[in-house]
Amino acid sequence: MDVHLRELRYFVAVAEDLNVTRAAERLFVSQPALSKQLRVLEGLLGFRLFERVPSGVVLTRQGEALLPVARDLLERWNAGVEQARAAAPTGTLVIGLQTAVGRGLQQEALRRFREAMPGWEVSLRLVGWDDPSGGLADGSSDVAFIWLPVPAGLRTYVLATERRGVAMPADHPLAELAEIPFEALRREPFIALPQAAGPLRDFWLGLDARDDEPVVGVTANTPEEVFEAVISGLGVVLVAEGNAALYKRPGMTYRPVTGLPPGELAIAWREGDASPQVLAFIDALRQVTTKV
Repeated sequence: MDVHLRELRYFVAVAEDLNVTRAAERLFVSQPALSKQLRVLEGLLGFRLFERVPSGVVLTRQGEALLPVARDLLERWNAGVEQARAAAPTGTLVIGLQTAVGRGLQQEALRRFREAMPGWEVSLRLVGWDDPSGGLADGSSDVAFIWLPVPAGLRTYVLATERRGVAMPADHPLAELAEIPFEALRREPFIALPQAAGPLRDFWLGLDARDDEPVVGVTANTPEEVFEAVISGLGVVLVAEGNAALYKRPGMTYRPVTGLPPGELAIAWREGDASPQVLAFIDALRQVTTKV
């Protein structure tokens, strides 16, 4: 039986709050995504964990029996991860990434960080778009490069503010324009991030500049899936200006879009986290962006 740690975390959070909506907010996931994962877990286990009541949910007898076991497994796993990180000469800073960073930020910041924290190792961790916190919510990342907006409970420092453009098939009729008004893209099918991305999905569908529902051609979970879908003619996708050069593909072109607020790339960390390695990396990024 392959039960994932994330599913156990979801189960424990709902068991503590006895309310799926509140637990979803605390976990930085959408309520439908949390409910779906609970159903998956119950399907794997072969029994119900919760019963619905007017105030939310209550644990079944099986759920009550499983809760201390799930808590123990999560605590032991977290302790083991910390021990593994401590096995480095001084420690390991885990940096969550959802897309390529580029812009000369990451490499220069890492150089400055190593100068400030000699002996520390750095681990780059690719995080799926279904986790809009970049791994900060479940503690699997110490800091994360993410695009705003971010879930509650995180602090951010904006590294770059860039216009949004559109990636489309090179033979798309609108590709003849030097700039494309967002109005011209309204009825185009869009490549969307997964529902679990929440506000981030909405932002890259341009909902902040719409009064209508976007047409979603396909949902993609990774940059590779996004741009393969674009080249295949399944839709267009909004991208930040700085990412246009990072994700060049044969058969795909990029055009700036007018009528959209810009996107903001930020470094994020957990509110209240004042650990020296986190502060040192943030300070290194501040130095890099100030220099630029």
